Amino acid sequence: MPAVLKAPLVVEFPFTRSLGPVQSAFLTGLRERVVLGVRTRDGRTLVPPVEYDPVTAEEIGDRGGLVEVAPTGTVTTWAWNPEPRRGQPLRTPFAWVLVRLDGADTALLHALDAPGPEAVHTGMRVRVRWAEERTGAITDLACFEPYDGDPAEPAGHTGEFADPVTGIVAPARLDYVYSPGRAQSAYIHALSGRRTVGERCPSCHKVYVPPRGACPTCGIATSEQVEVGPRGTVTTYCIVNIKAAHTANLDIEVPYVYAHIALDGAGLALHGRIGGIPYDQVRMGLRVEPVWTEGGRYPDHYRPTGEPDAEYDTYKELL
Repeated sequence: MPAVLKAPLVVEFPFTRSLGPVQSAFLTGLRERVVLGVRTRDGRTLVPPVEYDPVTAEEIGDRGGLVEVAPTGTVTTWAWNPEPRRGQPLRTPFAWVLVRLDGADTALLHALDAPGPEAVHTGMRVRVRWAEERTGAITDLACFEPYDGDPAEPAGHTGEFADPVTGIVAPARLDYVYSPGRAQSAYIHALSGRRTVGERCPSCHKVYVPPRGACPTCGIATSEQVEVGPRGTVTTYCIVNIKAAHTANLDIEVPYVYAHIALDGAGLALHGRIGGIPYDQVRMGLRVEPVWTEGGRYPDHYRPTGEPDAEYDTYKELL
């Protein structure tokens, strides 16, 4: 049996968001070495500030206001992080801490730079360590550090800034190792030999391509391999009019057609790009065959075979 495959994968995209007046003031304040909270109608000061009272759900803007709190505070709880990951605040082991800044009634989550877990305890005093370069982001607060001095006195900043931050771009990234499992590993190995292999359900006899290792309808494990295709029928399709950005392996001029294709002998349609025909001539029932590139491990696209179109009744159950 061929080895089960696995590969590291990364999903990454920049997340752009605009800021309302409260978050704008908070992040602009960090850029200027000012920590702002918001005061609720009953006198609580929330840090980080929010636009709605988490207790009453009332909008805070008209009944409260932005207030500066001190850059010193007290650890309310913590957890040690022995192996920092990419993108975390510090590269050396550190503690995640909730810190109630002096003048605040809620705690702010951030990193504490400490030599080891024995140096951290609930109730310890800390202060903000500011980043050398600040742009108006939570990372302007580089981390907290232990502090044994007197509480700092805020200057009373009102949250009014000449050049407020109005939006941020936060990179979102997920690193993981994907394993397709036994059934799909066999499918991928077969593709490298320009063969398409599915698995048949022993109960309903439907052939699943790509195989899943079990029939999703009957809930029964599948193991009987069945070679299907290589030809098939377009069951449905869409016309793509927006060019894929930053996708090196899909540098295709638009418009182009992406379709569901029921390979001969398969009980499930798979998807693939249609080429070799004008996009506005692709249709349901079109008979197609795979086109392989030199060294390719899967079909680059499917093209018309020249056969008559398939009758609707032959593929209607596969739409």
